[in-house]
Amino acid sequence: MNPTTNPTIRTENLSRSFGRTAALAQVSLTVPEGAIYALVGANGAGKTTLIKLLMNIFRPTAGSAQVLGIDSRSLAGQCFTRIGYVSENQELPETMTVAAFLDYCRGFYPEWDRSLEAQLVRQFDLPLGRKLKHLSRGMKMKAAFASSLAYRPTLIVLDEPFSGLDPLVRDELIEGLLERAPETTIFLSSHDLAEIESFSSHVGFLEQGRLLFSEEMPVLMDRFRDVTVTLDAPAPLPANLPTAWLQPQTADCVVRFVHSNYSEPAAARELAEFFPAARNIAFDPLPLRQIFLAISKSGRARSEAQADPHAAAKGTAA
Repeated sequence: MNPTTNPTIRTENLSRSFGRTAALAQVSLTVPEGAIYALVGANGAGKTTLIKLLMNIFRPTAGSAQVLGIDSRSLAGQCFTRIGYVSENQELPETMTVAAFLDYCRGFYPEWDRSLEAQLVRQFDLPLGRKLKHLSRGMKMKAAFASSLAYRPTLIVLDEPFSGLDPLVRDELIEGLLERAPETTIFLSSHDLAEIESFSSHVGFLEQGRLLFSEEMPVLMDRFRDVTVTLDAPAPLPANLPTAWLQPQTADCVVRFVHSNYSEPAAARELAEFFPAARNIAFDPLPLRQIFLAISKSGRARSEAQADPHAAAKGTAA
């Protein structure tokens, strides 16, 4: 990735409402050229809405998006010869054979690479003579991937591409995708955190239409720690804990919380201030799933506290 180049995707306060329902609210993110950017969140968080806005399937209610330097509202025709798009519910011409489907797609893309097409057919073990309607879901996704990778797109956009697939098919698709990574930018949505943690370079987290954060994966993983403080005797939680300490709880002589802005020297100073008599302090890295759970639960707790501060105070005391 070259930080001096223009970003492949940039959104500014991008919003979309359906009637009175806000599906996406003021989302601002940047996807650098060459990134593998994973947009994660629960089902219904707004991931598909965001992708459809980027692909000019939906029009924004407010804000803007640029894709490959072009306003997303202007994406059409020739622009899509540089973009590969595969969605979870991709519709394919079911009466065509795999060979006829690839032959049909080939005519739309001037940069279609016949040798790469043949490589993808072999790699995905595609049955060229079989009709698409007779293929399994996994094999249909392989055909969709092959048709979207064979013209070497500058940007690959994937909406929940691995949902419902068995692990072997998922691994084959990820392998095919990563082989193209050096020559493209990849933007994918997923609610399965385990599958994207190992290969994504950047991650953004959507919850209820709002982007809670967007950053490089190593930076995110470095700043979160599961903290365990062991005391000599049971003690209540101190008042006015730092806001970066998520989900603080105490049981007997142990205090636990998730540190969301960890750096070793500063964390050591903070803990010495709040727990000067601590017998032991442990900092453990967190997997992506635990990070997102901590963020989500802390966000809900803050919302409940704002709605009913007395109930929140009782919950903390408990």
